[in-house]
Amino acid sequence: RQLVELFSARPLHHVSPDILGDAYEWILHYFAPQKAKEGEVYTPREVIKLMVEILDPQPKEAIYDPACGSGGMLILSYKHVEDESGRQEADKLFLFGQEANHKTLALARMNLYIHDIRNPNLALGDTLLYPKFKEGERLQKFDIVIANPPWNQDGYDEDVLKKGEFWRERYRFGFTPKQSADWAWIQHMLSSARDDTGRIAVVIDNGCLFRGGREKVIRTLLVGKDLVGAVILLPEKLFYNTGAPGAILVFNKNKPKERKGRVLFINASREFEQHPEVRKLNRLGDGHIEKIANAYKNFSEIEGFSRAVGVKEIEENDYNLNVTLYVFPEEETEEIDVAKEWEELRRLEGELVEIEGRIEGYLAELGL
Repeated sequence: RQLVELFSARPLHHVSPDILGDAYEWILHYFAPQKAKEGEVYTPREVIKLMVEILDPQPKEAIYDPACGSGGMLILSYKHVEDESGRQEADKLFLFGQEANHKTLALARMNLYIHDIRNPNLALGDTLLYPKFKEGERLQKFDIVIANPPWNQDGYDEDVLKKGEFWRERYRFGFTPKQSADWAWIQHMLSSARDDTGRIAVVIDNGCLFRGGREKVIRTLLVGKDLVGAVILLPEKLFYNTGAPGAILVFNKNKPKERKGRVLFINASREFEQHPEVRKLNRLGDGHIEKIANAYKNFSEIEGFSRAVGVKEIEENDYNLNVTLYVFPEEETEEIDVAKEWEELRRLEGELVEIEGRIEGYLAELGL
């Protein structure tokens, strides 16, 4: 409110919406550490930018964030299309978001409005139980589904999820344990994506990649259905509310022929720089984002960084999707030139003999 009042006192007729939008984003970012203590998650814009680069939204596509928070994923998707094709084409996007916290939803509405994005469709409600976007008696389908849902959200076991709408359609691969709804969110996102164009990216806690029990059952079925496109291990200390590294899971409902039966694992744990404002945080630089996104787009295999792994190998690893099982950064080893080092050692030994001779001369002069 104070921001709006401050700007209202200035003539801003010829000011780009980006300036206002950036100011609002800065304020959200500024208060993020406090909100993190309250359990709310602010997704770093660099992480969102990476996800958007990977999904590559196009004009006229429908984009959906089922845990939209302050709207960053929708805004950066819009900006991506605007940068690639111009504002007129970006205005042809269909933007949808749902958020359970009414105050956070108000922030999202304000954020999109200040960025001069006037046509989003935002709804209030618990997505896992009451999804708001429907087509008749079915879930609405989208080209892109992108989110950073609450990690390890508890309280959504089988009994609870069965009280929700469309539960048979959404949780076909199984129910999550009470301690973590991670795979419930993922299944909802998969159910919300179109069968032909559906691309999904989700930021998730690393634990859901390897935990056993009900989560392993769901993971096994999704890998078996060849829906998992990529698993990206992020650097640690990117998020305000946890030092844990987190991961991005990318799903594709219609994989290109060359990607079928394989999952691309990207170990980006070393792709970071020191955050310029927050001493204890890291962040992804533009070069890091480009490197990771290009590896995904080109399905590249780079030693110690990315590797395409067949479903058979994942099966042999008991459907564990932990990135370090498949890709581990090489330790930088220094090349040693033995001949050169030996020569240096001989030179130092010669100098030592010479110094010892001089010291003996001084001692003799002193009569010692």
